[in-house]
Amino acid sequence: MKVRIDDEITFRKLEIFSAFMKAGNLSRTSELLEISAVSVHRALHSLEEGLRCQLFRHEGRNLSPTPAAFLLEETAREVLDRMVRGVSATRAAAGFAAGQFRLGSIYSLTTRVVPQVIMEIKLRRPELQIDLVLGSNADLLAKLRTSQVDAVLMGLPRPANDLQTIPLFEDDIYFALPAGDPKGQREEIDLREFAEANFVSLSEGFATSESFTEIFRLAGYAPNLVTRVGDIYTLMNLVAGGVGYTLLPGRVREVLGDRVQLVPLAAPYRLRQTIGLAFMRVRERDPNILALSAVCRGGGKAWGRSLEVAVPERSGER
Repeated sequence: MKVRIDDEITFRKLEIFSAFMKAGNLSRTSELLEISAVSVHRALHSLEEGLRCQLFRHEGRNLSPTPAAFLLEETAREVLDRMVRGVSATRAAAGFAAGQFRLGSIYSLTTRVVPQVIMEIKLRRPELQIDLVLGSNADLLAKLRTSQVDAVLMGLPRPANDLQTIPLFEDDIYFALPAGDPKGQREEIDLREFAEANFVSLSEGFATSESFTEIFRLAGYAPNLVTRVGDIYTLMNLVAGGVGYTLLPGRVREVLGDRVQLVPLAAPYRLRQTIGLAFMRVRERDPNILALSAVCRGGGKAWGRSLEVAVPERSGER
């Protein structure tokens, strides 16, 4: 018949017991573990109740180990050592404080934000090897939840119980059109005037694609889509080539060169994306995640300011 381990026998109590056997008395054990002597005594007594045998004899105010205690000490040491190794191996398999860190990012953040994040985290943890994984919001979120990446820089998703997020900055969405297009001379774009125009867009799952859909919902019509593409740089090339107009976040301004221009949307259609860091809540105490979080909290707003599109102030514009 298999012996059932009593609920009173826990790893923590075995740890206290092992420390007591090494220290020899309650006072030194409490100092070693930074708990009260009463807590030590209570744990030892609870172990005796769980084992249903005597581990110590009272000799005045001292506890003297019985032969059974010495046998348990050997077993406890083996169990605790093995469990420590098991916990370390499990954490390493899950990426907790591993020497390799898989950072996910949407494409549009690779120009400035991602390099700044990597440089800053390497200053804090120079031994860390960082692998960059690029993708859409939807792809990266799925990879995060299946432990294929450790954290993601992205357009922040809706709140979820399993996710921890840190906002970095907000980014406005602009109307994108080829350089030299006379419509680009306007101070702002009213989308109602482009109901017959051709548009290109990112595929579903991208943060900018979600913004595109929402803005045209506000405009009250479905745009005439020529094609959808899988990355924002191809999208910009299609706009530059005159295939169609699109909507782009301000953070891509510095990579547009002189081929594409951005114009603010009219007030009814203005929308902002919140860019931030997302990771699984169960990993929030991981030293690598803590270092990354500190980097993002320290630099987020400054990165947002550095990516702002310079446009003249207009009355009524926020």
